[in-house]
Amino acid sequence: MMKTLAVFLSVAVLTGSLHAEEMDAMWGATTVKLRAEDAQRGELFDEGNYAMFIHWGLYSQLGNQVNGKTYYGIGEWIMDPKMAGIPVEEYKQLAATFNPTEFDAKAIVKLAKDAGMKYIVITAKHHDGFAMYDSAACDFNIVDSTPWKIDPMKELSSACREAGLGFGFYYSHSQDWTFPGGRKGPEVDAEGKPATFEDYFTKKCVPQVEELTTQYGPIELIWFDTPGGMPKECVQQLVDIVRKNQPRALVSGRAGHDLGDYQTLGDMEVPHHNVEGMWESVDTTNDSWAYAWYDERWKTPREILRRLITCVGRGGTYMLNIGPSGTGAVPQRAAYALSEAGKWIHRYPQVVYGTDASPWEHALPWGDVTIKGNRLFLSVFDWPESGKLYLPGLKTRIESASLLEGDAARPVVHTTQDGWSVFELPATAPEKLVSVIEVKLEGEPEVDPTFGLNPNTATEILAEFSTATGAKIVKHRWMEKFGEWVCEYPARGWRPDAKVVWEVDVLTPGDYDVGLTYAGEGRLVWAVDVVGGEHIQNQQNSSHNYQEFSIGWIHFPQPGRYQVAVTCLEGNLESASLKSIRFERVH
Repeated sequence: MMKTLAVFLSVAVLTGSLHAEEMDAMWGATTVKLRAEDAQRGELFDEGNYAMFIHWGLYSQLGNQVNGKTYYGIGEWIMDPKMAGIPVEEYKQLAATFNPTEFDAKAIVKLAKDAGMKYIVITAKHHDGFAMYDSAACDFNIVDSTPWKIDPMKELSSACREAGLGFGFYYSHSQDWTFPGGRKGPEVDAEGKPATFEDYFTKKCVPQVEELTTQYGPIELIWFDTPGGMPKECVQQLVDIVRKNQPRALVSGRAGHDLGDYQTLGDMEVPHHNVEGMWESVDTTNDSWAYAWYDERWKTPREILRRLITCVGRGGTYMLNIGPSGTGAVPQRAAYALSEAGKWIHRYPQVVYGTDASPWEHALPWGDVTIKGNRLFLSVFDWPESGKLYLPGLKTRIESASLLEGDAARPVVHTTQDGWSVFELPATAPEKLVSVIEVKLEGEPEVDPTFGLNPNTATEILAEFSTATGAKIVKHRWMEKFGEWVCEYPARGWRPDAKVVWEVDVLTPGDYDVGLTYAGEGRLVWAVDVVGGEHIQNQQNSSHNYQEFSIGWIHFPQPGRYQVAVTCLEGNLESASLKSIRFERVH
C-alpha cells in the first residue's frame, strides 16, 4: 500500500484528548485526498481500501423465483441450466415488465459514502447479456427494452461525481447468454446462420466497452469477469480501449491472461495470510450477489468490519456487494449493516485508509493489526476479560500506547515479558463493535510473526501456516449453494508417516486443551505431539464439512518456543482434511 499519509499522520499525538474539530481537520485531508477528482491512477483502490459492488439486472426482478419455484444460489445465474434453465427468448420477455421506479442513485451513493466506501462498481452487463444502460450496440438494454426508459448508469455516475466518490463498471466480456456467439450464448443468429465468438466480440463487446469508457465521465475501474476461452489478443484489445479512453482507470485481474492491473481473489475469499502486490477481495452482504427474495443471512456490522480489517491487514482492498431488488430498492437490512459499520469507520478512519499490511502477516486471537509508518492500530474484536491484552513478537520498542474513543484517547500502561507486549486495559470495551489501541513505536515495526499461544483466550492456527511432510497444503474450494463459495487451505493427502508441524511461542506454561478442525469420512485417529515432549491421541468422528473435535490436554512445561506436530494415525486417511489446530489454556 502507498504510504503518502504516514508522515502527516505521525505528527498527531494521541496520548491525550483531541477535540472533534482537530480530528476532522486531520482526517479531512485524507477524505479530500481520496476524492475521485483528486486521486491519481489507482489511488482510491490502493489507499481507500473499501468499495461498493452492485449486482443489479433483469435477474433481480425474479429474485430467484421462477414459475412459483425458488432456486437457491446466486441470483444473477438464474438462467443457467443448474438453476432455472430459462430459455433465451423467455428471459428476454422479462424486460417488458422491468420497471424499477424505486431506484435512487443519490440514495445509493449516500449509503456508500456513509458506509465509508470510496468508489462504486456496478454491473453494466452481466452474463445474461442485458445492458443496464443505453447501449447502441444492442437493443436488449434498459432504455430500449423496458417501460422505465431511463439510463441508471448516467444517474449513478453523476451522483458519484457530486459526492466525490469514484465510479466504475462491471462487464462480462466473454460470457453472453443471449447474444449469438457469446460464450454459452446462442450458436446461431436471428437468421439461423452459425454465429462465432468473433461475431459477438466485434458487434457487441468492443462497441459496448467503447460506450462505457466514453459516455459516463471519469471511470476509476473496469471490472471484467470470467474470461475463460477468450483469446489473449481480444483481452488486450479491450484493455487498450480502456487505456485510450480512461487512462486513470484500473482494469481488474479477471480480464484474463495477466493483463489486469491487480489480482482479484476468488468470490467471497478473505485471505488468512498477507498477499503481495495490489489485490482485492470481493464479497457480498448476504449469500447471493444479486437479489434473492429468501436470502436474509446478512453480515452484521461487526462481521463486515472484521472482514474489511482482515483484508486491509493482509495488504488488500475489500469490495462489498449489495443486490437491489427488481424495483431498484436496496434491502433495508443490508443498508443498516453497512451504515452501522460506516459509523465506526468514520470514527476510526486511520485504521482503514492509507494503511499497510500487518507485519504479523496473520490475524491475532483477539483481532488484527494495520499500520501507518511507526504506528500500529490494534483492532480488538474480542475484549479480554482479564484486562490484559497480549501481543507476541514485537521487537521494536514502544514509545506510547493509547486506547482510542472516537476523538479522545487515554494512555495505556504496557510492559514487556519474554518477548511479549502486555497492555493493561479497563474491564469494559469502549466500543460496541471494535475497540482500537494505537501503539506508537520508536521506529518502523520489526516483528517475529511466530504464532503465540494467548494466555487468556483460545488461539487457532490454520494448517496453511504449518510445515507439511507427507501431506500437502491445498486450496479446497466448494459451494454451499450454487455459486456461493467457501475457501480453505487444509492439509490433505495424508499418509501414515505424514505430519504437519507448527512453531508456537508459549508465554504462560501449563496445560492447554487442544482441538482439531477437520473433515473426512468415518472415524479418524489423530495424534498431537509437543516435539520432544508430551504425546496425546484420540479417535473422533468426522464430518463432511469442517468441524472442531477435542483431542485432549497437552502440557508445555515452561515459557519458550515449541514445535507441535499433528499426524493422522488410523481411519480413512485419504479423506482426512485438517483445517486448523486450537489451543486454549486450562491452568
